[in-house]
Amino acid sequence: MTAARSVLVVGESLAGTTAVRHLRALGHAGPLTLVGAEEQGAYSRPPLSKVVLKDPSADETLGLALDGLDVDVIRSPAVAADTDRRTVTTADGRIGYDALIVATGADARRLAAPGQRGELVLRTLEDARRLRARLADATSAIVVGAGFLGMEVASACAARGIPVTVVDTDRPLERVLGAYLSAEITARAATHGIRFLQASGFATLTGDPVRGVALPDGTELTADLVVTCAGEVPCVDWLEGTGLAGRLGVGIDHACATTVPGVFAAGDVTYLRAQGTQPDRRAPFWSNAVAQGRAAAASALGLPLPGPAHDDYFWTEVTGLSVKVVGRLPLLGEPTAVQGSVADGRALLTWNHADGTSTAVAYGLRKPVAALRALAATSSSD
Repeated sequence: MTAARSVLVVGESLAGTTAVRHLRALGHAGPLTLVGAEEQGAYSRPPLSKVVLKDPSADETLGLALDGLDVDVIRSPAVAADTDRRTVTTADGRIGYDALIVATGADARRLAAPGQRGELVLRTLEDARRLRARLADATSAIVVGAGFLGMEVASACAARGIPVTVVDTDRPLERVLGAYLSAEITARAATHGIRFLQASGFATLTGDPVRGVALPDGTELTADLVVTCAGEVPCVDWLEGTGLAGRLGVGIDHACATTVPGVFAAGDVTYLRAQGTQPDRRAPFWSNAVAQGRAAAASALGLPLPGPAHDDYFWTEVTGLSVKVVGRLPLLGEPTAVQGSVADGRALLTWNHADGTSTAVAYGLRKPVAALRALAATSSSD
């Protein structure tokens, strides 16, 4: 197959910059354009909640370099696409392409009512800087959402000695890690001053500017600092009318191809389209952004995939304890095997699943990802 004459990557995200680097690594010598929306350019997002909230010097370590790649970088938000004419329109003009890779990521989901001021979220470097400044003066905090981001923000509050309440309909990280690890993490968080409140329904932000939350049972909480960590919304408004995007984002197959010829997608903007008994599925994790960026680059050039367009590695850090996972999520029931002590925060756990696969978890251990992958593979073959 003839390689694409020009490739346009929209989204200066981890997936987008990975695609750009891999396009050149695969030998693409034609025109290559990258469209970004943030003035500071590409940067890594996981450290925003893990490091930047604690250390201002970390701001300068996040950049994702594109040096030496001969790429035309345009920092102007995409506002429309015409897949028939193969053009993308930005705020500054129109760009043609032979192959398009959509990598515009996602925005933070917001809960504030129209016109309600003062909602804090954490998705961008500017968000992290704003939240860090507010943490310096806060004496109390509320975090709405007990997923990995919410628990990392709560941990940053606790590290500063700020009493913090986390509100969610599910227990901390239960949707991702299952009930067993959720219970352990909840107990550990409590010893660090993180209170958890399980709500019967969605919280509503109160005040203008925001000063608290109201719960369906009539409970009202107030705090100096209220942070919404309620998931993300794929950035697809600019694709309106193309048929590429829906509520879950841009649907892709295992080669990162969309339903439109010549258009591929990668990263947090995507979902894997249903196949067989498997439903549509989003997996907005760092490792998937990298794997999909590489796969989309190969597919855009008509080349074989370099590996799976899905990576089942995930990690987080709560109250100073790291949790690294390789394998399918969520984790149901008790672990199949435990080495070490979960209560002491140093354990290696495995879950064997009915489909013959396994998941390995390093709980508070400095375990290389390659070793976790090997453990998961070994357990699944037992």
